[in-house]
Amino acid sequence: MNIILLGPPGAGKGTHSKNLVENYNYYHFSTGDLLREEVKKKTKLGEKIFNLISKGDFVSDEIVNEILINTVSNDLYKNQIIFDGYPRNLEQANNLNKIFKKNNLLIGSVIYLKVSKEIIEQRILNRVICEKCKKIFNKLINHEEIKNHKCGEKYLKKRNDDDKGVILKRFDTYKNETKPVLDFYSNQKNYFEIDASTEIDEITRKIEEIIKV
Repeated sequence: MNIILLGPPGAGKGTHSKNLVENYNYYHFSTGDLLREEVKKKTKLGEKIFNLISKGDFVSDEIVNEILINTVSNDLYKNQIIFDGYPRNLEQANNLNKIFKKNNLLIGSVIYLKVSKEIIEQRILNRVICEKCKKIFNKLINHEEIKNHKCGEKYLKKRNDDDKGVILKRFDTYKNETKPVLDFYSNQKNYFEIDASTEIDEITRKIEEIIKV
């Protein structure tokens, strides 16, 4: 079944999506990663995306929907997709439902990773990501993992948008835009909230319990 993984920037969506991909054969649909790939290509669309995300703004639904439709229509990923941070507003939630019905797809679980702004700020300011394998580390707590990372420390970089002012703006924007989405899903029996301020292993255990039901 498909999984919708919600939570503010820095809640751990990428980390836990990677675990599900590696251990449960899911496809990771991350709008953020896909948009950053477009930026790397230095296309006109990529330049437009960069200008938006560097200021802490979100990319238009039109751009995201084009990427979404191309992904869900691929038979290789049918009912094995993790939607990382999507939908982020009510219009996208309704649009996703329409696309699912059209393509005979099902939502297995909607999981919300709940965490405070203070913890998010600390995590993101110390976050580094491997450009090669996309693994995420925190410089405060992952000393040994960073030192022994198989790809080498030279690939560990900070994102351009991992700036304190941008972080706080993105968090506030997310909370304002996403509350209707949480209300949209919270009355459904497949909606779950997890305290994402706890240890990674504990969060992983709770997510795996949910998807195995």
